[in-house]
Amino acid sequence: MNKNRIVFTGGGSAGHVTPNLAMIRELNQEEWDIVYIGSKKGIEKELIEKVNIPYYSISSGKLRRYIDFENIIDLFRVLKGCMDARKVLRKIKPNIVFSKGGFVSVPVIIAAKMLKIPIFIHESDLTPGLANKISQRFATRIFTSFEETIKYFPKNKTTYIGSPIRREILQGSAAKGRKYLNFHSKLPILTIMGGSLGAKKINETIRSAIEQLTTKYQIVHICGKNNTDHSMADIEGYKQFEYVHEELADILAATDIVITRGGSNSIFEFLALKIPMIIIPLTLQQSRGDQILNAKVFEKKGYSIMLEEEELTTKTLITYLDNVYEKRHEMQMAMNLYPNKNALSYLVNEIRNIR
Repeated sequence: MNKNRIVFTGGGSAGHVTPNLAMIRELNQEEWDIVYIGSKKGIEKELIEKVNIPYYSISSGKLRRYIDFENIIDLFRVLKGCMDARKVLRKIKPNIVFSKGGFVSVPVIIAAKMLKIPIFIHESDLTPGLANKISQRFATRIFTSFEETIKYFPKNKTTYIGSPIRREILQGSAAKGRKYLNFHSKLPILTIMGGSLGAKKINETIRSAIEQLTTKYQIVHICGKNNTDHSMADIEGYKQFEYVHEELADILAATDIVITRGGSNSIFEFLALKIPMIIIPLTLQQSRGDQILNAKVFEKKGYSIMLEEEELTTKTLITYLDNVYEKRHEMQMAMNLYPNKNALSYLVNEIRNIR
């Protein structure tokens, strides 16, 4: 009996990869041959290699919304990527291609359409990224994390399902998290996660306020690659990490408040865990503004408070933290009203039905 084959694609940031990882773990590898197509140097390559999935690199160009000479060069890179992807797809002959967006996904989607392979895409943000805007015309089905996003896509093939949440992130132990951190239960735990694109100003502000913060909170500071400060290693109640992998679920289970960027996948995971949030989105100079829109929706629904990076100071940080801590039970009640649609199971079932 021939196995079913699926190709995943998506990259550029961890947010375009982690939902794919959740589905890869969910699809029984006895039942499916799973392959990933990504860029040669993107974060997706590093993340996928850890789960022992065959990985094919293709040429890809950055998609820009402004006029630039590099657009001409990147057009040729995208065309080369289409040829690379077509060659891989013809070799693999998958039943379906699943895309999470990012610039590397566009050549794969175009090649899949040329070969008449069914295409599913999932849009995590409130408004679609440029890659998914281009890809929507080729897609067989489109799925969204936000209900409000449906209006940006063809209604006849778009379904609001929520965000696919990694099952393992929901299975943490608060007791194990405190033990790993060597934290006690007398003070609440504040976790700071800046995301894969970094958070220089957040890191600096946390450290400048550390004396005041550690009188009220025990702090887990996940600060990104090469961003730990060795001079602060011995501060009581303050633990810093470049990244956390296996222990993250336990740390989040013990967390009372989280400071985060506005990436959709992360904030939906914190929503699923009922952790009140301060969202500090990437600025318009750093991004297309998607994180700001995500943060505004979550704030409107009572799940979080948004603090714009331009307004971030030691004083505003402490004021916002005090505000969230006072409102934490109210925010958790709002989170309890969120209609959990179990997007992960829904997507996996839809994929299985395509055979």
